[in-house]
Amino acid sequence: QVQVVESGGGLVQPGGSLRLSCAISGSIYSLYTMGWYRQAPGKQRELVAEIISGSITNYADSVKGRFTISRDSAKNTVYLQMNSLKPEDTAVYYCNGARQTRILGNYWGQGTQVTVSS
Repeated sequence: QVQVVESGGGLVQPGGSLRLSCAISGSIYSLYTMGWYRQAPGKQRELVAEIISGSITNYADSVKGRFTISRDSAKNTVYLQMNSLKPEDTAVYYCNGARQTRILGNYWGQGTQVTVSS
């Protein structure tokens, strides 16, 4: 059984910062990719940032220079530091962890709400 536990969402003013955390535990092999996706109302879920094989990072263009993803591989934990937040960053943020072949293991969290508003 796999558990994906997210934390760190909330309400923040424009220009503020938040840090999301996600821990994946249970009967899993090593995770090749860990990352964060988000889904705003009426929109499709989109990739925000991912870290591949422990060191290769990939960011959505809309968050480059503002968000930083990091990972503690020993703990299967991934973090997303979000700075200079904008109202358009408002969404439910989902943690994801996957094996190199996703069909063999692709895990999602329940989501954490991030609201950027004055």
